[in-house]
Amino acid sequence: MEVYLELLFRTVFLYIFILIVFRLMGKREVGELSIMDLVIFVLIAECVAFALEGIDKPIFESILPIIILFAIQYLNSLITLKNKRIRDVIDGDPSIIVRDGVINQEEMKKQRYNLDDLFQQMREERIPSIQNIAYAFLEPSGKLSIFLKNEDPLILPLVVDGFIVDKHLELIQQDRDWLIQNLSREGYGNIKDIFYCCYENNEFHVQLNSTRKN
Repeated sequence: MEVYLELLFRTVFLYIFILIVFRLMGKREVGELSIMDLVIFVLIAECVAFALEGIDKPIFESILPIIILFAIQYLNSLITLKNKRIRDVIDGDPSIIVRDGVINQEEMKKQRYNLDDLFQQMREERIPSIQNIAYAFLEPSGKLSIFLKNEDPLILPLVVDGFIVDKHLELIQQDRDWLIQNLSREGYGNIKDIFYCCYENNEFHVQLNSTRKN
């Protein structure tokens, strides 16, 4: 009888504990999980399974790995929040799979993404033809984001968290010198002070980093 009561207690305790841990990790859709998120969640699930199976061990000993995993994830979120380069290394960066109706074969090979994957996601988005696509981005989550040729123009960030996004400059056929010179004319001399910047209708839209210390 004591074994069943202990199992009942652990199940309820772990249920509440894991809910709290996931809540503290922040809000993110399941389909938008990064590789780091997925690894953490799988390991937590394993720890919970061991905690329920090893009822002869102290409960704290069972949840200690979960606390450590939470600390790792929390530290990772703080680091990636403040540094885009580290965020790109850990979470990955979107890849251009289709541009102006042309499939980027090299990028598909690099991402191990085949035509069947592409056509399936096109069908899911009800896109009948590659020729209708202006840009198709393969997101780090594996989702395909599609922009059609007859839609509004795609506006991409040129500066994110104080870092210039070179691949987006290439898409609009510009370079760093062009960006820095034009932002300087607008009164933005230090790229590191810029939280977000995009270029739309021949105008720069800039938001400064409110948390940056001078």
